[in-house]
Amino acid sequence: MHEYDIVVIGAGPAGLLVAGDLAALGRSVAVVERRPTIDRRSRAFAVMPRTLEVLRQRHLSDAVVAVGHPQDRVHVPGGVRVDLSGLPTPFPYILVVPQYVVETELDRYARQSGATVLRDHEVTGIELDRDGVQVQTSRRGESGPRLGARYLVAADGAHSTVRSLLGLPFPGHTVIRSVILADVVAEGAPDGLSIGVGGDAFTFLAPYGDGRRYRAMGWDRHRQPAEDEPVTDDELRRLLERTRTDGVTIRTVEQAWRFRSDERQLRDYRQARVLFAGDAAHVHSPAGGQGMNTGIQDAANLAWKLDHVLAGAPTEVLDSYQRERHPVGRSVLRRSGAMLRLFTLPDRIGGPARAAVGAALRVPAVRRAVAAGLSGITVRYPGPGVVGRRAAMIPTAAGLMLDRQSDLHFVLVVPAGDDPGPTSEVRVLRRDDRGPAVLVRPDGYIAWAGTAADGTWRDELARWSPPPRRQRATASAVHTGH
Repeated sequence: MHEYDIVVIGAGPAGLLVAGDLAALGRSVAVVERRPTIDRRSRAFAVMPRTLEVLRQRHLSDAVVAVGHPQDRVHVPGGVRVDLSGLPTPFPYILVVPQYVVETELDRYARQSGATVLRDHEVTGIELDRDGVQVQTSRRGESGPRLGARYLVAADGAHSTVRSLLGLPFPGHTVIRSVILADVVAEGAPDGLSIGVGGDAFTFLAPYGDGRRYRAMGWDRHRQPAEDEPVTDDELRRLLERTRTDGVTIRTVEQAWRFRSDERQLRDYRQARVLFAGDAAHVHSPAGGQGMNTGIQDAANLAWKLDHVLAGAPTEVLDSYQRERHPVGRSVLRRSGAMLRLFTLPDRIGGPARAAVGAALRVPAVRRAVAAGLSGITVRYPGPGVVGRRAAMIPTAAGLMLDRQSDLHFVLVVPAGDDPGPTSEVRVLRRDDRGPAVLVRPDGYIAWAGTAADGTWRDELARWSPPPRRQRATASAVHTGH
């Protein structure tokens, strides 16, 4: 028996977004999480512009931005500054905020949308049957509920239990060990995000916004203790002295720990009725701050497709998740890996390499390209012309497209003079510029572009959609209680 439409394993950002979206769309969802509470000692601390757009579509960005610290500048070695302030987005900055803040809002979203969240439960067994999945759980050593679902989403992190139970390889390797993460009180740091490199070591500082607290990261080629060895205050202070010339000093270390970083990626994000998202599908270096952001965008791509397939759309719709998100994950691995290697190369090699990169970054077009790449707004999916690009900034008579899709359904946007005729299949908005008619997917990417009057958009819509169905609760209705 399948009492749930979806079981999600892992209550991190990716898992909670999938659960919240599917529950908001009227699906029965259970989330299984081994941690009893949200972990406040989280690695991620940077929310990128495209991720903030995803949160805004779900009415979650205001709460996250309210406690975060926007940073529109990244200071890199050589006195170069990458500026995000000119990006075409409502969020032209990197928001520095601990991951647990994002998780807290997504947990609330999932629960308020109707998902069941089972914390302090572990997965001990998975059985695939002809039309679903059975998940056996345990709680504190005792047998827990057995959950049946039509599909399972594995968002249970780099050490995914689901991946292990299914015997799936996770090809890749460890790229760096004994990286330090710490929350510190410091003085003398520059405004903005800043990187220091030198003496076969690197450090990174991100301000939390009160003028004294920072998230610090550091690594030392000549000191590689085990990950469980405590980090000392003096160790952090010496790292800063070796890598920086800006005079920053640490006054207090509030908490500090070590971790290792791998580069790994699943070959296939879909295994029959099991789909993988976030770190369960791909892990990479912390350089560039892309981990949590890539996972959240995996989830936004996947949830609506599962909803459509559950309603009767062809299962091939789920194949597009692999086709679209696997290349994005691979690109993130390559870019973050290249950045990390640039920071960690021995000085005799890395010095000239970093100088060359610094010289390239003095070219305005290069700086703009780097800023856009960090932001996530340049991610696009396969398609001709504007198809596959994000639609967030398209102006409509009712405002930005970004704010017109909280119901997580397709929308047809048409310019003046282009009449699509009677349309019961989708909501229609009037475009407020001279662009073409576009059909916008629930995740905010363009599925079709052309002239609405010729009706070809209907063919594209039918490719993604189930047969006609009864009206169901929308994400915005659930969120506002209407």
